[in-house]
Amino acid sequence: MTDRKIFRLSGEDSHSFLQGLVTNNVDNVKDGLVYAALLTPQGKYMADFFIAADGDDLLIDVTADLAPMLFQRLNMYKLRAKATLEETDLKVKRGTADAPAGALTDPRHAALGWRLYGAEGGDDGTDWTALRVAHCIPETGVELTADTFILEAGFEALNGVDFRKGCYVGQEVTARMKHKTELRKGLARVSVIGAAGTGDKILSGEKEAGTLLSRAGDEAIAYLRFDRAGGEMQAGDAVVRLV
Repeated sequence: MTDRKIFRLSGEDSHSFLQGLVTNNVDNVKDGLVYAALLTPQGKYMADFFIAADGDDLLIDVTADLAPMLFQRLNMYKLRAKATLEETDLKVKRGTADAPAGALTDPRHAALGWRLYGAEGGDDGTDWTALRVAHCIPETGVELTADTFILEAGFEALNGVDFRKGCYVGQEVTARMKHKTELRKGLARVSVIGAAGTGDKILSGEKEAGTLLSRAGDEAIAYLRFDRAGGEMQAGDAVVRLV
């Protein structure tokens, strides 16, 4: 399991402070886990994370690789808000078998099981890469990078963005992509027969059609230009087709 850091956001302004920054509706923590992202003002991805309620506090569950940046950025935005952000010793356990008491359902997809915050971490041995590929779930640092627009990464289907919640950083660009344009690029599942791996360019004829990303067996997630994707494509020594 990817290392995670759990931050605690406390104080009387904690909910309203985070609500004005992230892509999803923080108020929904009353119903369970919330998946959200912090974007640049230009609408590009900075970090994705889960938000959980812990009494009046909020827990922010983020990959360890992005934790220092997220901690710094949230403190930069805090200004005079009555909110305190601190790192905790909590760990996350996750699985797809029967959920233990206190576990929260992963909001991205029913197949992704549950997450539990406490003193112990780990998982139940699920092949998470295969599960992600089967349901086109992006991973931090692979499908989700500093060049990512979250709608191209499927955040609407992943319950990671709320178009009715009001303003947040990057909201204008995200809303414009939703309402005024048709997505020309994005993530898709593909079959891969042959030798090819993460980062290999996908060609349609002589034209570049995209990039191969996470792979599990004979299927993968690819970032594609939809106007060029179709039929038999090539990546490395492999034949690639849309699933």
